[in-house]
Amino acid sequence: MNARFDLLVVGAGPGGLAAAATAAEAGMKVCLIDDNATPGGQIWRSSALKGAHPDAAEWSRRMLAHQVEVRSGWRAIFAETAITAKAGMLRVENNGTFADLTYSGLVLATGARERFLPFPGWTLPGVLGAGGLQAFQKSGLEVAGKRVVVAGTGPLLLAVAANLRAAGARIQAIVEQAPLGQLARFSWRMVFGWPGKLAEGAAYGLKLLRVPYHSGTWIAGTSGESHLLSVTVTSGGDSREIETDMLAVGFHLVPNTELAQLIGCWVEQGYLKVNENQMTSVEGVYGVGEVTGIGGLEKAEVEGRIAALAAAGRTAEAKRLFPARDRWMRFARGLDAAFALRKELRALPASDTIVCRCEDVTHGELETCRSWREAKLHTRCGMGPCQGRVCGPATQFLYGWAPPVPRPPVFPVEIRALVEPIAQENAGPQSADMQAADSN
Repeated sequence: MNARFDLLVVGAGPGGLAAAATAAEAGMKVCLIDDNATPGGQIWRSSALKGAHPDAAEWSRRMLAHQVEVRSGWRAIFAETAITAKAGMLRVENNGTFADLTYSGLVLATGARERFLPFPGWTLPGVLGAGGLQAFQKSGLEVAGKRVVVAGTGPLLLAVAANLRAAGARIQAIVEQAPLGQLARFSWRMVFGWPGKLAEGAAYGLKLLRVPYHSGTWIAGTSGESHLLSVTVTSGGDSREIETDMLAVGFHLVPNTELAQLIGCWVEQGYLKVNENQMTSVEGVYGVGEVTGIGGLEKAEVEGRIAALAAAGRTAEAKRLFPARDRWMRFARGLDAAFALRKELRALPASDTIVCRCEDVTHGELETCRSWREAKLHTRCGMGPCQGRVCGPATQFLYGWAPPVPRPPVFPVEIRALVEPIAQENAGPQSADMQAADSN
């Protein structure tokens, strides 16, 4: 079961949508896959085909006008970069059905996930990821009247707090670990470099009037037995307790580079290393969006356009977009510096604090290990369903371990999805519906 495309785009956030539409308009046969039910990614969740966000609706219109094949609900599980002399292959899966998609060019727009750091009580019911709680709320979770503390670091905190408050939640406090001086310096740079982003932040601030904002402060622990009752926050000296029903916590974002690493792409300081045309170290494979630097939708969109134009051979057109891309890359580097994690966070876990939630491995069991490999051998850390996506970044920060090396499959799948023969180049293309019917 093989389908061939000039360009395969993985990830339907802003960068993926921009890449798919731009490549199709350049005359390429394009397929866009994403594991969500509709395109749009986290930032435009459920909006691209409904027209709720004008930019998402416009990219969607352009894709449909140029017959981009959109496969929502499909996940990439592993890849072969050289099944033929001129093409690579990606195996994708949807509820037990799988297909092999052959490509001449591949755009990885796989986005990012929240970074979680362990502290006493972080596994208590009522403690959720900041972005996770926002996603639940957008999907219908009722938060009206609930007391919520939003904590961690990064610009996502303000957005989450503002959206939750608009939905009726009572925001008890916003707790940001970055020092005020660090935030002020970055805000001053935004006045001249990215005034639109500063205005966006100010708009969130207006929506959060009278909500206590604590900079240079972080969560030290929680209280409660069957459910969260309160959180303790500290600035390193003074501590205070805040009663709350929910804690939304996240420590900025971690790029999803697992698929890229399986393909063989070079990762540098946590991000995909790309050239001026967004090409990775693997020929014909491009990286766009958060995988090259956490910088928001504007950066993702312009990188998606550059990658698509380069893949289509329109390098002169792509070059005209370099100044805009470089401006947003400077913004991404500024974000990383402004919200760098403080060393005090390494001292938060107690000996019995769980670090690997999948396998219930505690800080006390891990702090005597010297590497990720040793921790896996002795404790099963990182061997659960999340495959190190949660505990991997945490252990890298806490213990200085090199991040785990991804192994296929990227996501848990049925064994048959791994052992079936890889489709050959001469197999005829089939639609998604035909493939599903054949598999059943």
